Amino acid sequence: MTSIGGAEMVDWNLAVATATRFVRPGPDVSRDEARAVVAELRRHARASEEHVRAFTGMIPEGSRPQDTPVLVVDRAGWVKANVAGFRELLRPLLDKMQERRSGSAGGTVLGAVGGKVTGVELGMLLSFLASRVLGQYETFAPATRDMPAGEPAHPGGNGGGRLLLVAPNIVHVERELGVDPHDFRLWVCLHEETHRTQFTGVPWLRDHLQGEIQSFLGETDVDPMTFLERLREAAQSLAGARPEGEEDEGRSIVELVQTPAQREILGRLTAVMSLLEGHADYVMDGVGPDVVPSVGEIREKFQQRRARGASRLDLALRKLLGLDAKLRQYRDGERFVRAVVDEVGMDGFNRVWTSPNTLPTKAEIAKPADWVARVHRRAES
Repeated sequence: MTSIGGAEMVDWNLAVATATRFVRPGPDVSRDEARAVVAELRRHARASEEHVRAFTGMIPEGSRPQDTPVLVVDRAGWVKANVAGFRELLRPLLDKMQERRSGSAGGTVLGAVGGKVTGVELGMLLSFLASRVLGQYETFAPATRDMPAGEPAHPGGNGGGRLLLVAPNIVHVERELGVDPHDFRLWVCLHEETHRTQFTGVPWLRDHLQGEIQSFLGETDVDPMTFLERLREAAQSLAGARPEGEEDEGRSIVELVQTPAQREILGRLTAVMSLLEGHADYVMDGVGPDVVPSVGEIREKFQQRRARGASRLDLALRKLLGLDAKLRQYRDGERFVRAVVDEVGMDGFNRVWTSPNTLPTKAEIAKPADWVARVHRRAES
């Protein structure tokens, strides 16, 4: 575990304990109903695999891409899985902060504060997020005793991914929207299965994305106290302790750690994440009419829920954590995918998966015709 001055910088176990303690209780369901929901989500996940592959054509019939497990979890399970993932992804950043500790007053103070405070604050943030995520494909998931993952892509590497479906959150939202629960559960599975297909069907995508993230973290130029301060601001927002109006003036955690080199990397990451999220939205709605009878009603109500947001506190945290940008990725990415498919068909769109060079740029996400011109017309000339 990364430490500064002998003190742990992040107490990961305390982060899990804090998040588990403060996460909101899930919807009221009987034990039998809970078992039925879990069983149905597993069935839908298996069915979604065939639907998504047939619709996208990303995985040729008869091929055997890398398999990754599907796990139906509760909110505490989601927390444990994500803490393990954060620990791996943030390791380069925390190691860099440790190196900068020498001669830094901030590093000295951070060593005194210790990892327990940071663990509590991280746990508070995870408790907020744990009640909102419906599903997640963990691309860089390390395998643990309780959480299996796919086989590593390289010898000695971490797990190769796993799909999480957060059962209590799915039940909560289907009740909140007043939609058919069986249709909604399949609709959610279609979205998450699309993400699994993206990474199992495109062999280079995982390494490419991991390389970009590690380059971003490696370029980070931030002292430990500044990073801790931003994390504390997020936790204070969650506790309602920030001054009135201040939430609209703060920067997101992502914006805090941008050097010029990082801005370039972040632009590429934004483009690929917009592609992945928009593609998943496009597929879930494209498959929907054939297998989800009420898909039109579900999409309309779900979009209204996204646009409506929640409380001022919820909106402030979205901004601070960069979640408002994620909502734009769904919208902008889906428009890109739809425009390209309309222009060149699904097979033509699938050229996007050829190599990192055929991924859209951030500018091309906004102007799909430019991507078509670059990738298709140049290839035909």
